[in-house]
Amino acid sequence: MLNTTDKIIKHKVGLLNLADELGNVSKACQVMGLSRDTFYRYKSAVEDGGVEALFERTRRKPNLANRVDEVTEQAVIKNATDFPAYGQTRTSNELRKLGVFVSPSGVRSIWLRHNLANFKNRLKALEVIVAADGIILTEAQVQALEKKKLDDEGLWRD
Repeated sequence: MLNTTDKIIKHKVGLLNLADELGNVSKACQVMGLSRDTFYRYKSAVEDGGVEALFERTRRKPNLANRVDEVTEQAVIKNATDFPAYGQTRTSNELRKLGVFVSPSGVRSIWLRHNLANFKNRLKALEVIVAADGIILTEAQVQALEKKKLDDEGLWRD
């Protein structure tokens, strides 16, 4: 008799235990509403790897080829706080001048992963960095913060 307290695989173990108690696989499968094929898959998994083998394993593997390397990602994040008013295309172009090659959609993907996707989020990240490190703001950063202040007051118009 198999034991587990894990809710995820409890019904699988329950099927195996019921079949063992009844001595009839077909009847146990009928009671549980599962096919005999399912029972034998569970049984072979337990025989091969124990109860832990019943946990769901995703077959999908992440496509890491679509990710940029860590250096590029950090350059995009740094640029987002250095120049929060830049959009994704301008950020891509400015980084290209520095030798960091990332597409505008790549910039956006990185921003989304780090919650920097819009101007206000980039300004919040800048404010957190200023509060934590006490850095001196550049002219572009000061202008962006002033623009946000005017926007919050409802005075800013494009």
